[in-house]
Amino acid sequence: MKFTIRPALKSDEPLLWRMLYFAAHMDEEGSAPESAKTNPDLAPYVEKWTERAGDLGFIAVGEDGTPAGAAWIRVMPAESPLYRWVAPQTPELAIAVAPEFVGQGVGTELMRHLPPAARAIYPAIALSVRANNPAKRLYERFGFATVARITNRVGTQSFVMLLQLRQRADAE
Repeated sequence: MKFTIRPALKSDEPLLWRMLYFAAHMDEEGSAPESAKTNPDLAPYVEKWTERAGDLGFIAVGEDGTPAGAAWIRVMPAESPLYRWVAPQTPELAIAVAPEFVGQGVGTELMRHLPPAARAIYPAIALSVRANNPAKRLYERFGFATVARITNRVGTQSFVMLLQLRQRADAE
C-alpha cells in the first residue's frame, strides 16, 4: 500500500492523541484510548499542538484517506526525565503506527520525512523506546544512538536514543 505523508496540523490534535495512546503502549495495558489525555506524563506530547514554537510532525495517510500513523517532535517541559541524558530543549520524538498498518513501512516513511525537516530547526532529536520494541532497529537505521538505559513510566526498561542532526559547529 502507498501512503501520503503530510505535515501535522492543529486540526490533527485528536489524531495525535490517538497515536500517542499507541506510542505509549497504553493499548497493551488495557487502558481506554482517551486515557493518554489524562496522563500527566503523556499530556505534554500533544496538549495544545502547534501552539509551541518548533512543534513539527507528519501524518501518514493511506490511499483511502485513513490515517495510518504519525511522527512528531516537541520540546518537553524542563523537568522532562530525558533531559538528564540529553541537552535541555532537545525535542522528543513520538511516533506510532495504527495497528492495522503495522509492518507496512509506515514508520519508515514517516522517518524519511521528519528528521530532514527537523534539521532546519534543531541540532538533535531524542526519543525513548522500550527495550523489547522492535522499532529500536528502525531508529538505529536512521542514525539514532543509545545514550542511556532507563526505567520507564510503567517500570520496564527503555533506551534513551539521540539523533544528531547537525554538527556542533553547525548548531551555533
